[in-house]
Amino acid sequence: MAINKCKVYINGSLIGFSNNPEKLKNDLIKKRRKGEIDAQINISYIKDINELYLSTDSGRLQRPLIILDNGKSKLTKEIYQEVKENKLHWNDLIEKGIIEYLDAEEEENALVAIDEKDITPDHTHLEISGTAIFSIISSMIPFINHNMAGKAIFGAKIFKQAVGLPSINYKNRFDTEMHVLYYPQKPLVTTRTEKMLGIDKRPMIQNCVVAIMPFEGYNMLDAMILNKGSIERGLGRSSYYRSYSAQENRYPSGQADEFIVPSENILGYRGEEAYVSLGIDGLANVESYVPNGGVIIGMSSPPRFVEEISDFGIVSEDRRESSVTARKHLDGFIDRVLVSQTVGGIKLAKVKVRTTLIPQIGDKFSSHHGQKGVIGAVVDEADMPFTASGIKPDFIMNPHSIPSRMTLGHLFETIAGKAGALLGDEIDGTAYYADKDYIFKLLKKYGFREDGKETFYNGTTGEKIDMPIFVGPISFKRLYHVVTNKIQARDGGSIQLLTRQPTEGKEKGGGLRFGEMEGDALVSHGAAMLLHEKLMDDADELEVYVCDDCGVLAIDDKIRNRRYCPICDGGNISKVKINYGFKLLLDELKSLGVYPKLNIGDKIE
Repeated sequence: MAINKCKVYINGSLIGFSNNPEKLKNDLIKKRRKGEIDAQINISYIKDINELYLSTDSGRLQRPLIILDNGKSKLTKEIYQEVKENKLHWNDLIEKGIIEYLDAEEEENALVAIDEKDITPDHTHLEISGTAIFSIISSMIPFINHNMAGKAIFGAKIFKQAVGLPSINYKNRFDTEMHVLYYPQKPLVTTRTEKMLGIDKRPMIQNCVVAIMPFEGYNMLDAMILNKGSIERGLGRSSYYRSYSAQENRYPSGQADEFIVPSENILGYRGEEAYVSLGIDGLANVESYVPNGGVIIGMSSPPRFVEEISDFGIVSEDRRESSVTARKHLDGFIDRVLVSQTVGGIKLAKVKVRTTLIPQIGDKFSSHHGQKGVIGAVVDEADMPFTASGIKPDFIMNPHSIPSRMTLGHLFETIAGKAGALLGDEIDGTAYYADKDYIFKLLKKYGFREDGKETFYNGTTGEKIDMPIFVGPISFKRLYHVVTNKIQARDGGSIQLLTRQPTEGKEKGGGLRFGEMEGDALVSHGAAMLLHEKLMDDADELEVYVCDDCGVLAIDDKIRNRRYCPICDGGNISKVKINYGFKLLLDELKSLGVYPKLNIGDKIE
């Protein structure tokens, strides 16, 4: 019977049974190492359920490991020397069975040593390098092996949000959105991965002096204090580029759009001051200033219909204004203008606007270790706390942000950065290979404490602060989450046609959604008046007439000045306030053949 035999699967499909799965597994692995079967195939035997899995499909995550044979590495000194001399390459090592790829399933049955000195007879594989455990982005974080796994992943994600030098040819590109940091720097504490990738040549950080201490409550939770003097010296300053485009579309009527400076006889004319930055071709002049919502590409379009009747009842073919304007919250300068044509020969214009973003309250910064936060206050340089040697920090972080997240790597990078600044050289912070004792010796040699703490004085009173403060230079990234792009408020404005509720989204001048959970919060506080204001007065309040007898919405005949019920024709009508969205629901129920009845309580006199 095949019941007690080991089931053998290929890519999840049962293909047979085996009496000796251990032997079958070992034979297949030997064949893979000899090159008799493909190097990408993975074999895993799960003893508990007595099943053997062979995986050959694409999309599996694999990682290379050095094979151990009876507790000895197959990558001998002789082979290593040949690799150094370029006599052997990566593929040669795989073909010779020195390195193999393991996926997550096969790795379950492997015991991997991080270093050669850790090898025991039980180990099956050896890491190529301790740093190779991490992804390319993760291994760019210094001292990542001292961070909690969650924060290591967080730190890797923040790399993708950093403002730096996005490309060498950024001046010629017309990306929809692009951020460029003004003064990017090489990090004081680097890793081997960063060196290999050449991150030094295209940096995304600035080395900032960061102190960890509370400050007047303005850096509660994840907020940070920023030194105003640092901003004035260019810290975190960046440019935000946004591209706008338009084309002269042709219409079936034979008419077309046109790039022009709109004149007064065009419908929707915005006034002379709106077109100040435009040249005679209808496109904005390079380096001219564009205010919020200013016209960037002047355009006129033909009427929506071939013949439109004007207010005076005569046929009119006035063209209408259809200019492209800058985003409402962003003013800036015209950086570049491109005029071209599409494949169909239609004239195309692209305009790039440059906005200078100076760090302000609400902007976001982060270290490599996922210690991110927004600016809670910008403090005058004169009021910043200072060390005995007169150094004032650029940032002040909250002490509570370190122990709760257990990012020791952040502290190590600060200490290593201080040692590197004193030495005048980069410090290697590669995971598992950083020499911490050397860093501590450097600090001691230059007369600093090994724990990175220094005596501080209150910037306002000049008094000595009782506790020594942890301070040092660390690489900080400015993230592209800037408050200018996010801040939103409105008192009134456009509403949706169907529901009569405020439109959604910042660009449309929309309102902030006050949902069910927010309403529940007000209910729990007993704030009935505020709840009514938010859900009625500020939204879609509607006064309707309701028949007291049959509970349906009555008809308000304004021409005959008469209100009556469409069902019972009764005159017993009450005036009530409801949401327009609720009235819409009643109409939809009626269309489904459902009879919604309203019972009137308190009446408006």
